[in-house]
Amino acid sequence: MRRTQPLLRCGLAVAAAAALPLGLAAQPAGAVSGISVSTSGSTVSVTTSACTQVGGSWGNASLLTSSQANFAQGRQTALTGTAGLQSAAWSSVSPGTYTVIVVCSNGSTAGSQSVIVSAPATPTVSPTATPSRGVMGGVGGGTKDYGTVTMVAGGVLVGTGAIAAGWFLRRRGKPYRL
Repeated sequence: MRRTQPLLRCGLAVAAAAALPLGLAAQPAGAVSGISVSTSGSTVSVTTSACTQVGGSWGNASLLTSSQANFAQGRQTALTGTAGLQSAAWSSVSPGTYTVIVVCSNGSTAGSQSVIVSAPATPTVSPTATPSRGVMGGVGGGTKDYGTVTMVAGGVLVGTGAIAAGWFLRRRGKPYRL
């Protein structure tokens, strides 16, 4: 008997398991970006360390809506910071999907990334509000008026279930009886 097939299968499984962490840690080539974008409420901020200072400027960052096509059409702001980290921020950004693009002062693009700004959760509390239909607790459907057919069908199902449970328990005690 030959035992090469099980050993081959085992070896392939071990190789795949060893390569799995490497595949998960690697990013796709298109996903590499030199910027990091974050949101906090209606504020969008971007940080990068990819730009160098040229002529006293680090570069500009632009916030584009989905209808804007290029860097010049967006809300632009200058990058500020140090040689290790540059940043820019936009406040009072309305909810929606945006693209952030950072262009360094030497003309190179540090990166672009999409970001979603969600609407802040603002609960509305009215001290004079009263429920129109009362409390909806209790037996499910206790406040809804079902028709006669629905009530009869439900009663038949409950009755059938009760009879079947009794028959099963009776038969379980004496297996020789029907």
